[in-house]
Amino acid sequence: MVNILFFAKSRELSGVNSAQITVLSQCTFTNLLENILQQYPSLAVISENIILALNEDYLSKDSDVNLQEGDEIAVIPPISGG
Repeated sequence: MVNILFFAKSRELSGVNSAQITVLSQCTFTNLLENILQQYPSLAVISENIILALNEDYLSKDSDVNLQEGDEIAVIPPISGG
């Protein structure tokens, strides 16, 4: 299991601050995001602009991701404001 942390708009849409989900230990950014979206479909409205970070390191959209038990995935929504 990995820990998912939700921030700002992603927290608002998911309705939770954090969660634990089971994911494949090796996947792509896209696979990881799809897995999160399956658990929290309300995030779909911001999915094109979501940033994911693994243990405080940002992932690029073409990343291959190697996950270990207890890793933290941050779901960071698009930044906006003025």
